[in-house]
Parts: sequence; C-alpha cells; structure tokens
Amino acid sequence: MLRDLGHAPYTPVWHAMQAFTDDRDEHTLDELWLVEHAPVFTLGQAGKPEHVLMPGDIPVVHVDRGGQVTYHGPGQLVAYPLLDLKRLKIGVRDYVCKIEQAVIDTLDEWNIGAARKEGAPGVYVNGAKIASLGIRVRRGRCFHGLAFNITNECLPPFARINPCGYAGLKVVALADLGGPTSIDAVKPVLIEQLERQLQQHFRVF
Repeated sequence: MLRDLGHAPYTPVWHAMQAFTDDRDEHTLDELWLVEHAPVFTLGQAGKPEHVLMPGDIPVVHVDRGGQVTYHGPGQLVAYPLLDLKRLKIGVRDYVCKIEQAVIDTLDEWNIGAARKEGAPGVYVNGAKIASLGIRVRRGRCFHGLAFNITNECLPPFARINPCGYAGLKVVALADLGGPTSIDAVKPVLIEQLERQLQQHFRVF
C-alpha cells in the first residue's frame, strides 16, 4: 500500500507508524508512507543532545529510531517503508543497503553519481550527504525510514546541528546538483526504485 501524506507534522506521523507496527499481524500488508514534514529536529534513541547546537525555534523530538540527530522540513522527501522484514526474509543490514541503493539508483536517473559510506548509513554525493537513514525494527517489522534532500530550502537548518553526529558534515540537495526542483517529480522515481529493491508493489491506498 502507498500512502502519500502530503505535508504533515512529525509527531502524529511517528505515533501512527508506531501504532501500525504494534497492531499489525502476519496478514497485514506492507505499506510505504511518503511525507513532507514541518520543520523538526529528531534525535535518535542513543542520540547525544550536544549534537543539537542551536535549535532556535525548531522543535527537538526524541524518537525511537537509531542514529543521532537529523532535520526534517519542507523541501525534503521522507519515505517510511513499513515492512515485515521477517516475512520478506530480509536482514537488517541487507535492508539498509537496499534502501540506500534505491536512492543511489534514483539519483542515477538524473546522471548524478552517489555512493554509500562504510559505517555512516545514508547516501552521499562527492562526500556531501543527500539522504539520511534511520530505522527501528520491532518483532521483525521495521518503521522510520529515509529523508531525501530535494530542494535547498531544507538545507540551512542543518547548520544548527551536527548532522548524524558528525561536526562539519556537508549536506546537499538534489536541485543543487542539476536534478528536479519539485518533490512531485522525484516521488515516482523513488517509489519505483524502492519497489525494485524490496520486490514490492506499493499501489495507492
């Protein structure tokens, strides 16, 4: 199932993901949620508050995913695959690689070369991070997901944090690399690549 949530605040979507994961059973269909969040910093369950440098007027939410601190906001496409990894016979490490590869292949659509980095989940272009990844697996079922920088509107708040716990980490947006300036132009490509990697078909619900 594919759910396009449009623009939505972070916390209600997070709680909905938790509820979906807790309530599902072996017959529940997997879903993919797409959303563009209102501005928020999220700090992972082992995240260090000192990586939040100057939050200012942007709220900081402590969440139950892995990883350190990141930013979500307008101009960024967030995708939440809600999958039964046990049923799909996909291990956590393999799942992370598949999500990263879907972003890498999406960028290739616009002839942008990207790569993963050992020990630092996400996708990078010339050393600058274009997509962040943070997940949680509960009883073999995953939630949270990836955040893909599309327009440079989403970039300035990253200067208020150490992105993913790395001081001075550069971030970049797709539009600044010659890609589309519209999230709607990226969605179908990312969906197709996620479907290919996960061997799923996320029809609209």
